Amino acid sequence: MKIQMVDVKSQYQKIKMEVDQGIQEVIDSAAFINGPAVKKFKESLEQYLNAEVVIPCANGTDALQIAMMALDLKPGDEVIVPAFTYVATAEVIALLGLTPVMVDVDPDSFNITPEIVLAALTPKTKCVVPVNLYGQNAELEGIMNLADQHEFYVIEDNAQAIGSDYIFKDGTRMKSGTIAHIGSTSFYPSKNLGAYGDGGALYTNDLALGEKMRRVANHGQGKKYVHDIIGCNSRLDSIQAAILDVKLKHLDDYCSARQEVADRYDLAFINVDQLQIPKRMSYSTHVFHQYTLRVKDGRRDELKSYLSEKGIPSMIYYPIPLYKQEAFRSYTEVDFLPVTEQLCKEVISLPIHTEMSVEEVRYVSETITAFFN
Repeated sequence: MKIQMVDVKSQYQKIKMEVDQGIQEVIDSAAFINGPAVKKFKESLEQYLNAEVVIPCANGTDALQIAMMALDLKPGDEVIVPAFTYVATAEVIALLGLTPVMVDVDPDSFNITPEIVLAALTPKTKCVVPVNLYGQNAELEGIMNLADQHEFYVIEDNAQAIGSDYIFKDGTRMKSGTIAHIGSTSFYPSKNLGAYGDGGALYTNDLALGEKMRRVANHGQGKKYVHDIIGCNSRLDSIQAAILDVKLKHLDDYCSARQEVADRYDLAFINVDQLQIPKRMSYSTHVFHQYTLRVKDGRRDELKSYLSEKGIPSMIYYPIPLYKQEAFRSYTEVDFLPVTEQLCKEVISLPIHTEMSVEEVRYVSETITAFFN
């Protein structure tokens, strides 16, 4: 049985006619840059997210950089970021001459919490970047309350959780990425909403901030050849926009399919003492960009090798804390965060995607269960 971490090809086969038509329309129009397809997708995503402004851009890393540039953060300003995440989140902080303040994460959600943020605040804190890791929101209501009290900005790194809902204490819901001052996302092909190339977007409910981010992403110009601020060149091409507009219509179904796979995994592993299944937090739905187990007793790497022998791929997101990456040695004095260190030794992500069959899930589950018996 051929198991894949992600099956973009089979997913494409189900929507081939829609996608091919969208691509052909772009080619026929020859409007490859900022064409009608980009505007259409932007408007579709604004409607889906119930966001005032969406700014498509070239990739998720650019989205984070544009957000920080639009906030006028200055060299030396501190930006709180989880140490347990992909490098891009902290990379742009260093790239802009800002100071990354790397903090630990909650052992159940794998995300930062209001308590963690509060403990890391200093007079130099100007921004916090919660990462909605693996498909589940950080505790954003509490973090936004802190932002109001201590006057800092919040940028949601929503590259892994688009389609999930944040659930406030009063029961109201908002789409992930729209709770903070700015949300950012990636449309990398393996993402829940993935292009067939690179792509990204920012979103906000602040119209003035949205306009500034739009200018930053377009060489800092408000109108052609008039450059009010320093910007960059980051745009989503029309072909990718056409593909994403088709796939956006299926996003909720994609999320449901991933949740069904996750539910089956949960049932299979809940009584395996050596495994900790993903915790579903009360304030967020989980769209399972990754299904990530914690393997106890130091057997994670042994399990990974065993799965490979059985033809089952797996991934470790992430094996090294950011503060131990050579690139960040000069940017931080942090050398040990206990939860991050433990997660880096224990986490393993299993195959999960929209086309995964019951038989494939059963094979993965039974193989893992057999390893521990």
